[in-house]
Amino acid sequence: MASPGPLRIALAQIDSAVGDFAGNVRRIAACAERARAAGARLLVTPEMALCGYPPEDLLLRPDFHRAGAQALDDLASLTHLAGRAAGLAILVGHTEECGGERYNAASLLRGGGIAATYRKQRLPNCGVFDEQRYFTAGDRPCVVEIDGVRCGINICANVWEPGTADAARRAGADLLLALNASPYRIGKLALRHETLRERIRATGMPMLYVNRVGGQDELVFDGASFALDGNGCLTHQSPPFAEALEIVEYAAGALRPGHVASAQSLEAEVYGALTLGVRDYLGKNGFPGAIIGLSGGIDSALALTIAVDALGAGKVRAVMLPSPYTAQISLDDARALARTLGVRYDEIPIAPAMRVFDDMLAPQFAGRAADATEENLQARIRGLILMALSNKTDALVLTTGNKSEMAVGYTTLYGDMAGGFAVLKDVYKTLVYRLSRYRNEIAPVIPERIITRPPSAELRPEQTDQDTLPPYETLDAIIEAHVEHDLSPREIAALGHDARTVRRVIALLKRSEYKRRQAPVGIRITKRGFGKDWRYPITSNYADEEPPQ
Repeated sequence: MASPGPLRIALAQIDSAVGDFAGNVRRIAACAERARAAGARLLVTPEMALCGYPPEDLLLRPDFHRAGAQALDDLASLTHLAGRAAGLAILVGHTEECGGERYNAASLLRGGGIAATYRKQRLPNCGVFDEQRYFTAGDRPCVVEIDGVRCGINICANVWEPGTADAARRAGADLLLALNASPYRIGKLALRHETLRERIRATGMPMLYVNRVGGQDELVFDGASFALDGNGCLTHQSPPFAEALEIVEYAAGALRPGHVASAQSLEAEVYGALTLGVRDYLGKNGFPGAIIGLSGGIDSALALTIAVDALGAGKVRAVMLPSPYTAQISLDDARALARTLGVRYDEIPIAPAMRVFDDMLAPQFAGRAADATEENLQARIRGLILMALSNKTDALVLTTGNKSEMAVGYTTLYGDMAGGFAVLKDVYKTLVYRLSRYRNEIAPVIPERIITRPPSAELRPEQTDQDTLPPYETLDAIIEAHVEHDLSPREIAALGHDARTVRRVIALLKRSEYKRRQAPVGIRITKRGFGKDWRYPITSNYADEEPPQ
C-alpha cells in the first residue's frame, strides 16, 4: 500500500575503503541510522560500497568474494526491523560470485534478507576502467517497489549509454536509482548532468545519482551526488569531496526541490581533489605524516600547502636542501612559506655531499666536461636525504613534479622523482600557477615572489626552465593536445603551433616513457593522466604523422 506522504530516499555519499568490509558495513549502518531518523524509507549507497572501488585484482580472489558475501549478510541482518512500518530498506552496491561468474551488483536489503539483486549490464573497458577483466555482464532490468513507488536500478556505466534506463522504464519503473563510483576529472560533473538528462529525455523518469567520495590510489572520487526531475531540472546537489547524506523526496510522480550546493570554480574543484587525494592516500595507508623537499619554487610551495590543508601542519615537515646554486631569495621564500603554514622546517645544505661525490667520481669523469650528470647528482643527493628522513620517521615523501615536467622528462630518476606519492603528477604547470593564486585568495600563504619569479631548477648559475623549454602556455597546449586528445604532431602544428617546437616536445615526451614507468603514483584530475589510462610502450619504433618541414 502506498505511503500517504512523500517517499523519502537517502543518498549516502560515502568514502568506502577498499577491502575493509567490516568498516564499510559500519559506515553504511551509521548512514542507515541517520536516514531512518530523518524519516527515509530507502538508503541508496554508491557502486560497490560494500567492498570499496576499485578492488582491481582482489576480485580474482575467491576469499575476497566470500568475505563480501558475509558482509552482505551482516548488513542485511541489520535491516531485520526494516520489514515493519518504521523500517528502512538499503540498496547497496557489492560484488557477487554465482555459478563461477562474478558480477558488479546491487541488492535491496529489507526484512533481514536480500529482496532483489541487479547485475550491472554495461562493463566499461576504457580509460581507468577494466571491468571486463573481472565481471560478467547482467542481462535483465530490476525494478523494486518502495511504498508503492517502482524504482529501477542502474549501476554507473549503464546510464552513460541508451538501453538500460529504457529497459527499466519498460519494466515499469517510475524513478531511476543510479549507483556510481565515477572518478573525478575536470569537467566531469557537467558531463554527468548532461548524460542523465539524455536518459531523462528518452524515458521521462526522474533520476537519482549517488556517487562515492574519497581517494583510492591515483583516483579521487568527488561524490557530488544529485537528483534530476522528469524535466531534467536539478533538484538536489551534494557538495563535492566530502561525505554527505542527502534526503530526496518523491511525491505525486515528481521530485520535490531540495538542497543544491553551490557550483565551484575549476580551481576550487581541482584543489579539493588534490587535498582529498593526499588525505586519503596517507590516511588509508597508515602514514603518520608527510615530508616535502622545498626548493623556493612554485611546485614545492603548492605541494606543501596542499599537504598542510589535507593533513594539518603538525603532520607535515618541510626540508630545504640548498646547493651553492640556490639563490638567497629561494631560501628567504621557503622560510617565509614554512613559517606562514606553521610546519617544521629544516635546512640541510648539500654542498658537502656534492664535494664527496665530485672527489669520488673525478677519476671516472676525467677529460669530460661538466654536463647534466653533475646537475642530476644534486637532485639525487636531495632524494637520498629525503628518503633517509622518511625511513627514519615513517613519514611519506611527497614528490613535487608537475605534469608538464613528467611529460617531457624534466625530472630526475632517483632524485626529485624519489618519493611515495606525486601530488601534482597530473597538474600542468600553467594550472599550478592558477591553483597557487586561488589558494592565496582564500588566505595569502605562498609568497608572491614565488609565483612571479621565472621558474628554475637552480642546478647551475642563472638557470631558468625556459632556457631549454618553450613557454609553459605553449608546452602545456602541445602536451594536452597529444596526451588527452590523441592529436598527431601534424594535427597539432595545424592548430597554429610552431612545427619545430611541436616535433621537439613530442620527441621529448616519447623519450621519457621509461621515466614515467618508474614514477610514484599520483592524483589523476584530467581526461588522461600518466597512470592507469596511459599505457604506451617504452620500446616503440612508431613514427607519428609529422608536420611539414
